[in-house]
Amino acid sequence: MKHILIGLVHWYQRYISPLFPPTCRYYPTCSNYMLGAINKHGAILGTIMGIARILRCHPFVKGGYDPVPDKFTIFRNKNARDKYRRSMNLK
Repeated sequence: MKHILIGLVHWYQRYISPLFPPTCRYYPTCSNYMLGAINKHGAILGTIMGIARILRCHPFVKGGYDPVPDKFTIFRNKNARDKYRRSMNLK
């Protein structure tokens, strides 16, 4: 199941994504986040995390750095974001 989902995301990245301008507000992109979540948390939890991330990616969100957290959550990884901002001397 995990390999099928990863294959679907790779297919999307190769054939669908190039047809549209880059609009993801987060780093890593939503499709790369989905791949990382599936690899780290498995097919079911990783897919849930990826879908939650896609739903968070809209024009009214600030975006920024949001890596896959070590523990399952559907919310943004604020600790990693804050640590990144401090390391880059951002506010």
